[in-house]
Amino acid sequence: MAEKQETAGPPNVERAVEATEPPRKDIEKLCKETFNKTSLYLEGELKITAEEYLLLENMNRTTTKKYDEMRMIAKQVDLSLKELMEKYNSLQPFLEQLDQIEKSVTSLEQTAYQLDAYCKKLETKYKKLERK
Repeated sequence: MAEKQETAGPPNVERAVEATEPPRKDIEKLCKETFNKTSLYLEGELKITAEEYLLLENMNRTTTKKYDEMRMIAKQVDLSLKELMEKYNSLQPFLEQLDQIEKSVTSLEQTAYQLDAYCKKLETKYKKLERK
C-alpha cells in the first residue's frame, strides 16, 4: 500500500518525463542553424559598431572645423580690439584737450552770463541817471 501512495502522489504535482536525445541529424541541423544565427548576430553587431565609429569620426571632424572657425573669429576679434585700443590711446590726448576746452567754454559761458547781467545792471543805472 505504501508503494501505491508514492506512485500516485499528490494531484497538484507534475510527473517527470524522461528526457530523450533528439536524432543525430536534428542535432546537426540545430547546431548549424544556431551557428549561422550567431554569426549573423555578431556580424550585425560589428557592422553597427563600425558605423558608430564612423559617425563619431565625422562628428569629431565637424567639431574640429567649428572650433577652428571659432578660433579664427576669436583671433579677428582680438586684433580688432587691439586696433581699437591703439586708436583710443592715440586719441586720448585729443580727448583730454576736448575736456579742457569744454571746461574753458563752460567757464567762459558763465563769465559771459555774469558780464551780461552786469551790463543789464549798468544799463538800468544809466537809464535811471538819464531820467534824472
